[in-house]
Amino acid sequence: MRRITGLNEGWLFRDPLAQAKDNTGSGEIEISIPHSAVELPFNYFDETTYQRAFEYERQIPWQEDFADREVYLHFEGVMADTRVSLNGTELIHHADGYTPFSVRLSEHLTRGTNRLTVSIDGSENPDIPPFGGRIDYLTYAGIYRDVWLMSFARVFVKSVKIETPNVLADRKSITVTGRIENPQDLPYEGKVSVVLLDAEGHEIAESSQAIQDGNSFLFRLTDLENITLWDIETPTLHTLKVTLETDHGTDTYEERFGFRDARFTPDGFRLNGRPLKILGLNRHQSFPYTGYAQGRASQEKDAEILKYELGCNLVRTSHYPQSKWFLDHCDRIGLLVLEEIPGWQHIGGKVWKEEAVRNVARMIERDWNHPSIVSWGVRINESEDDHAFYAATNSLARELDPTRQTCGIRKHAGSELLEDIYTMNDFSLCSDLLPERTPLLPPRAITGLEKDVPYLVTEFNGHMFPTKAGDNELRQVEHVTRHLEIIDAAFANQNIAGCIGWCMFDYNTHKDFGSGDRVCHHGVLTMFREPKFAAYAYASQTSAEKRTVMKPVTYWSRGERDIGGVLPLMILTNCDEVELQFSDGTRLRKGGDRERFPHLPHPPVIFSKADVPDDALGKWGLKWQGVTINGYIAGTVVETVEFVAEPVASRLEIAPDLTVLQADEREEVRIIVRALDQAGQVLPFLSDQISISVDGPAECLGPPHSPLSGGTTGFWVRATGESGNIRVSVSSSRFETEQVVLEAKRGERPPARKGNHHIRALA
Repeated sequence: MRRITGLNEGWLFRDPLAQAKDNTGSGEIEISIPHSAVELPFNYFDETTYQRAFEYERQIPWQEDFADREVYLHFEGVMADTRVSLNGTELIHHADGYTPFSVRLSEHLTRGTNRLTVSIDGSENPDIPPFGGRIDYLTYAGIYRDVWLMSFARVFVKSVKIETPNVLADRKSITVTGRIENPQDLPYEGKVSVVLLDAEGHEIAESSQAIQDGNSFLFRLTDLENITLWDIETPTLHTLKVTLETDHGTDTYEERFGFRDARFTPDGFRLNGRPLKILGLNRHQSFPYTGYAQGRASQEKDAEILKYELGCNLVRTSHYPQSKWFLDHCDRIGLLVLEEIPGWQHIGGKVWKEEAVRNVARMIERDWNHPSIVSWGVRINESEDDHAFYAATNSLARELDPTRQTCGIRKHAGSELLEDIYTMNDFSLCSDLLPERTPLLPPRAITGLEKDVPYLVTEFNGHMFPTKAGDNELRQVEHVTRHLEIIDAAFANQNIAGCIGWCMFDYNTHKDFGSGDRVCHHGVLTMFREPKFAAYAYASQTSAEKRTVMKPVTYWSRGERDIGGVLPLMILTNCDEVELQFSDGTRLRKGGDRERFPHLPHPPVIFSKADVPDDALGKWGLKWQGVTINGYIAGTVVETVEFVAEPVASRLEIAPDLTVLQADEREEVRIIVRALDQAGQVLPFLSDQISISVDGPAECLGPPHSPLSGGTTGFWVRATGESGNIRVSVSSSRFETEQVVLEAKRGERPPARKGNHHIRALA
C-alpha cells in the first residue's frame, strides 16, 4: 500500500544575508513548514527583502522498505524558482511558485542518513509567470505549503481523472481515466479495480479489469441510480477507490468528487440545470506577517468566511492556483471556484509563455476532480490579446478537461473571445469616460459582438474606491453603495451570470500600488478578515432562513458626517422591516428600498430626513440621543442593535475562531481583538496598542504588539506540536487584561473537520 507521511518538521533554514551578518557564520535556524523566508511587518516595508536566494535542509533517514519501493518527495508549493538536491546531486528544477511538484528519490537514497537540500530564489525572474512586469500582490519566498514523503509499490497509480457526463439523467454514469507510473519500466501483469462509494461509505458500483504492461486504464460505470448531486446547498461528495494489484505489489488510490453539472450560458449560469446568479469575491492567499505560509486551518477558515459569513456562492482564486486545503474545503461546504493560472497584465517572451502553458496543465491535472471548480481561467489577468498564446492555452485546457468551460479575465472591451466565457473586470461605475453613474455596461457593449455569449463580471470596485476600516462614515456609505449598485445591476440582467467583487480582504502589495503603505485597502474585510461595512452588502443578500443580518452603516455620532447627524441612514439587512426606537420614545419603521435597488434579493433599508421628525435626533447643539434598532421578519423581532449616545471605552473582546487545536498538525487559529463600548459596539477611532502574550505549547505569528485600526486588530496563534493548554492574554493601557484558554491536542482530527487528507497525484 502507498504510505504518505508529512515532512513538515525537522528543517534547517539558511539565510545568506543573515549568515553574512552572523559572527559564527552559521545563520542557520530550525523551522517547520509552512515557512516564509522573511517575516514582513504589517505595512511600510521593503518587499525586495525576500527577493533573493535562501536554502532549506533536512535529513531523510534510510528506511528498510525503501529498497523495495518507489520513494518520492511531494512539495505542494514553493516560491518561486526551486532546485532540489539529495546528497549533493540536483534532482529537479521547478520554476513555478503556485503548483506542486514531486521528486523521485528512489535511486538516489543511500543507507544511513540522506541530506536533502532545497534552494529557492525569490527574485522576480522574468522567465517565470507572473514576473516580468509590475504585479499588484506579493510573492513571498519560502516553502509555504506542505511537504510529503511518499512511498509506493514499484508500479502504482499516478493519477485518476473522474468525469460525470450525464448528471441530469435519471441513470447516471462516470468515466474514470487513470495513469500508471512504472519508473523502472518493469514488465508486469495484474488487475485494476474501482469501487464507487456514496457519502456514507456504502458501495454503489464496482468493476475490475486485467492489465498488463500498460500505463493507463479506462473504466465506465453506468446505469447508476439514487445518486445525490453535489450542489452549493447539499455538497454531496462521493469516493472512488482504485486498487492496482500487480506482481510488484498493491497500490490503492482514493479520490473524492461530486456529481454535478455547471454551465455558463448566454442567459446566465446554471448549476444542475437550475439558474443561479453568481455573487462572489476575489481572494488572494496572503496573510499578515507570514505571507503565504499559513496552514490548513487558515485556508479552510477563509472558505468558511466566504460561504457562511459573507454569503458568497463563488470565489475566484486571483491570480493563481491556491492551496489544496482551500479547494478541498470549498468542495465540502459547497463554494464554487473559478481558478486561474498565475499572471497579472504582463505577457513575457517565448520561455515565459511556454511556462504559462505548462501552468495550465499543472493546474488542471492537480484540480480536475474538484466539483467546486466550474471554470478554468487560461488567460493572464487583464492582459492584452495574444491570439497564438491564448489559442494554445484554451486548446490544452479543452484537451485535458472537456467537461469545464474556459474563461479569460480581461479589462479591455472588445478583446478577442477564444474562451467559452467572456469574463470582464468592469470598473464602469468610476469611469470618467461615461456621462453618468453607470454600475455595469451591457455585455454586448463590452464584447463588441452581435450576439449574446456567456458573460461574467470578475472584478469591480477595489482600486477605484479603496476604503480603510477606520475611514470616515461618508466614505464607508459610498463604499457600500458602490457594491450594492453593481450587485443590483448584475441581478437585473439575465445575460450576466453574476459578479465577483474585488476583493475579499485587504492585502500587502508592491510599492507601485496601494496606499503607499504596501497595503491595498480594497477588501470588504481587513487583512485580519474583520468585516468592514461593505462586507454586509454581501452578507445581507443571504436568505434569512440561513441567518439574519442587520448592520447599520453608521458609527452613530452626530459630528462624524460633513453635515452632522446620521441621515440618510442605510441599514444592510435581510429582514422584512427595520424599526428605529429613539431614547425619547419616537419609533419609525420601514422596509427595504426597492425603488433604488429593485433587483437585490434584500435591498437595504434607508431612513431619510423625510422619514424622521425634525427633533427626533436633535438639532445641532441639542442633546444627542441613543437608538435601538430592531429587525423584523413576519412581524417578529429577530435582530436588535443598540447605539448609545455617549460611548466610552468599556472592554476588550478577544475572539478565537477555535478553542481546540490539532497539535501534531501545528494548527493555527485566528484571534480577533475588538475595543467595545458599553453597548458592545466597536469603537472605530480608538487607536491604542495592544500587547499579546502566549503561554503554553504555541507561538504568536507576528509581533507581540499590535495597534487597533478601526477599533480592531488580530493575530494568529500556531501550535508548536505538543499537547497542553495555551493561555493567550491581551492587554492595553486602557482596558483590563483579557484572556482565553485554548487546548492543543494530539491525535485524530474531529469528524467535523476531517477532509481529503491525501495526495491526488504526482506532479
